[in-house]
Amino acid sequence: MGSGVQEQRASLTQGEVLPLPSSSQSEVSYEGLKHTRSVLNSLFSGALAGAVAKTAVAPLDRTKIIFQVSSARFSAKEAYRLIYRTYLKDGFFSLWRGNSATMVRVIPYAAIQFCAHEQYKRLLGGYYGFQGKALPPLPRLLAGSMAGTTAAMLTYPLDMVRARMAVTPKEMYSNILHVFVRISREEGLKTLYRGFTPTMLGVIPYAGLSFFTYETLKKLHAERSGRPQPYSYERLAFGACAGLIGQSASYPLDVVRRRMQTAGVTGHTYGTILGTMKDIVSEEGVIRGLYKGLSMNWVKGPIAVGISFTTFDLTQILLRKLHQMGYTAR
Repeated sequence: MGSGVQEQRASLTQGEVLPLPSSSQSEVSYEGLKHTRSVLNSLFSGALAGAVAKTAVAPLDRTKIIFQVSSARFSAKEAYRLIYRTYLKDGFFSLWRGNSATMVRVIPYAAIQFCAHEQYKRLLGGYYGFQGKALPPLPRLLAGSMAGTTAAMLTYPLDMVRARMAVTPKEMYSNILHVFVRISREEGLKTLYRGFTPTMLGVIPYAGLSFFTYETLKKLHAERSGRPQPYSYERLAFGACAGLIGQSASYPLDVVRRRMQTAGVTGHTYGTILGTMKDIVSEEGVIRGLYKGLSMNWVKGPIAVGISFTTFDLTQILLRKLHQMGYTAR
């Protein structure tokens, strides 16, 4: 028996190091799995949130873009007439023309934006010592701006295609791929990034203020009510406020972006942001030009952003509960 013990010791001494499972290794593996699951949940929840929100307001969004890229004067009455004429001429589902391109853009955009926001919150929370807690105001604003910028940079050509499909008759572009092919052949690949700079400049205040407002209202609600989670209608209201503030702050740049994106099919030539602004103001004035369609955005924007934030939060909660139920069942 003694010789057996000695042989075992010799094998442990002379052989390679035998890895033994440690609690630290297990914790690292579990944390990695938990983080991966969190990222996938955020991507799925964000994609669903974007799809539901944009589909709900697609007819209003299309109408807004048509007014933004034309010199026609905007009013609620004219917007209603345009929607009604489109319905009579091309049918009910024509009101959602370009929505397939919107979905191709908005699903990855929203997925990346919401996922990036969660990751930036985690990174900034660790940096500022607020891990797992609500961020201070400045990092809260920064996380939203960075998330929006990340998503916009990665999905911009799809936004360009969606704008083209929204303002052109269906005979001009048959599908999303056709838009890409025609723009590349007739106007060059650089055209796919026309309006990129105003988009980036606009998304910084828009995404920053939207996420900042929503997160701030949730934080204040938790402090005042004593409830960690608001009700669904409260989330919708917080999201609506976030959308109203974010879109109002960045709206002139949104108009400039649309003009530059659709210049190839509207007969205009827009080179720079300042040049485009100058042309719009000289032809249509400041309010009627740079803020054209804003009143419609005050209807559409809060609805879309409210639905988006609420869908994301509720989907996240549902996925966590499903995981807990599955984990408990095991």
